[in-house]
Amino acid sequence: MKETTAYILEEVRRTIERVDESTIDDIVTTLATAPKIFIYGVGRSGLVGEAFAARLVQIGLNVHFVGDTTTPIVEKGHVVLIISNTGETMSAVQTANIVRRLGAVVISITGSAHSKLGIASNMVMELVQPRDEQKKRNAPLGTIFEASSMVMMDSMVPLLMAKLNQDEASLRRRHAIWV
Repeated sequence: MKETTAYILEEVRRTIERVDESTIDDIVTTLATAPKIFIYGVGRSGLVGEAFAARLVQIGLNVHFVGDTTTPIVEKGHVVLIISNTGETMSAVQTANIVRRLGAVVISITGSAHSKLGIASNMVMELVQPRDEQKKRNAPLGTIFEASSMVMMDSMVPLLMAKLNQDEASLRRRHAIWV
């Protein structure tokens, strides 16, 4: 257990260190100024996206998760953030292509900037992970990607808070436990 935990934490750190800070700044600025934000992902990537959507709502942003029954229509000027490790998941790629044609800004968080999703996006945060035997043994499938995505998006929260003049008390007022 300790070996696996140490491996995952180290690889998440390495993955995040590879991300260009200007990409993070561009994404934070785009999210902070978006009239509406839509988030999409499938499987565990979708669960990470839902967690980020909840935090953005607590910041006070207008956020929807694609696929929920109450999700409105994406329109020109909206922002759609799509999470996909491979960047080849058919529904993620189709979503990106459709909303981009509508005039939305597409941000992808993916393991491959050169994937179909990366190519269909306006902005790409590439989370490059190891592809070795140790990964297969200690962090199978998308474990490193999903953990890195979660940490990256949670790390953007304080940047968004500062940009939007929010603090923990203002987030707490929008937290679901008060509903």
